[in-house]
Amino acid sequence: MTGALSQKTLDQLFVAARSHNGWKETPVPVETLKKIWDITKWGPTSANCSPARIVFVTSPKAKERLKPCLMEGNVEKVMAAPVTAIIGQDMKFYDRLSELFPHTDARPWFAGNDKVIKATAFRNSTLQGAYFMLAARALGLDCGPMSGFDEGAVNETFFKGTDVKSNFLCSIGYGNGNDMFPRSPRLEFDDACSVV
Repeated sequence: MTGALSQKTLDQLFVAARSHNGWKETPVPVETLKKIWDITKWGPTSANCSPARIVFVTSPKAKERLKPCLMEGNVEKVMAAPVTAIIGQDMKFYDRLSELFPHTDARPWFAGNDKVIKATAFRNSTLQGAYFMLAARALGLDCGPMSGFDEGAVNETFFKGTDVKSNFLCSIGYGNGNDMFPRSPRLEFDDACSVV
């Protein structure tokens, strides 16, 4: 790959992008959700473990199932969003490593080691969640990520009987610009970084 992205593109992905709380009623087609995943999946994860599993909550019935799992401050914005993605993590991601990382037998690196499994699943599903948001923004959508929910309730409601556990939620759609907080400051390079 060569060449830096344009400032316009950087603004869309990072600099001018905002976390949205209010949404237009414009639907997000399933084909767009598939495109988001088809971009997201190419982001790197350790040993290509790819633990993220996503449930796209779109229907009124599914939103009603999610509603009691939300903290009070997140209910209205999730109910109004055309889509809320539950970013989950497959705690048995290592069972797919023979397919995803065929270079070597990597399954024994994880199987039976709960501490490594939890750290790897969480770290890499979080990375994939970030790729997911960038993919959505790249396709012209706005994002509203959040962690204000009852993890156990979401697991029971959407992942019961599976090895998937919830990580975080991210509403997506077309933001209406309402109910947005003023832009918060960010740390400068010298406050957050060092070169050694």
